[in-house]
Amino acid sequence: MNKILGLHHITAIAGSAQKNYEFYTRVLGLRLVKKTVNFDDPGTYHLYYGDERGSAGTILTFFPWEGIVQGSNGTGMATEIGYAVNSGSLAFWKDRFEQFKVNHQETEERFGETLLKFKDPDGLELSLIIPATADTRIPWETEEVKAENATKGFHSTTLNLKSIDETAKVLTDIFGYSLLAQEGNRFRFMTDSVQNSSIIDLLESPDGQPGKSGSGTNHHVAFRVPDEAVQQEFRERISSKGLPITPKIDRDYFYSLYFREPGGVLFEIATDNPGFTVDEPLAELGTHLMLPQQHDYLRAELENSLPKLY
Repeated sequence: MNKILGLHHITAIAGSAQKNYEFYTRVLGLRLVKKTVNFDDPGTYHLYYGDERGSAGTILTFFPWEGIVQGSNGTGMATEIGYAVNSGSLAFWKDRFEQFKVNHQETEERFGETLLKFKDPDGLELSLIIPATADTRIPWETEEVKAENATKGFHSTTLNLKSIDETAKVLTDIFGYSLLAQEGNRFRFMTDSVQNSSIIDLLESPDGQPGKSGSGTNHHVAFRVPDEAVQQEFRERISSKGLPITPKIDRDYFYSLYFREPGGVLFEIATDNPGFTVDEPLAELGTHLMLPQQHDYLRAELENSLPKLY
């Protein structure tokens, strides 16, 4: 049986494109790999950040709706995004967060791994995690964030749920994950199909309040498959469990299916193909406004109305 190949990307909501761009490229040192628009709302950017190529498992994307109300984390949401970093790098990041006045906490331990929690300008909850097994991915680096300290890509994400039972069945029975460990009300699931971006934590909060979508919250979590043939297998598997799922949607850089898992989190199944170099050379990723064919007629209007990023 084919298994999910870990995380593909995670998409969140921001309130200011410029603040979002500054934080993720300058403070965190990620690469802007694609500057396009929300296919369903072309008056809004869709910004993709990741490693040099925008490799699956490194891609954090945003819909920056200017002036959107602040959201709040709660049940039925992905509530924390974890990035893998090298051992010894957390002191660098604490200093950097203090320099840029980034909201952060003291380091803590979780499942035997050390992590540093912080928030982006919209309040999105993130963490830097030193994995139990060293992450060998080659990161994007900048003048200020060199490879020895740079984020390697996703380590994990946390889903906050009233009950984990039915969501856990999706992970194990459909996606091929296994329960790895439990700490209190946190259950760690992992796939052995990939070395990295392989962990999903389920946080069971029976008395928790439902989350409210808005800036600083996650929109959906995308899981990785190699191609459309395997994607179709998963569509049939998900549908057979009685879960409504969309047809295949062309997102230009990957093909997508969407369904809402029983705990309320929006899941996506996304392909590796065709990738982010389909319309820009590798050296120029993120430097042009790229529009899907159906919105290209709006180019002049959008170039004038979308916020300038600098």
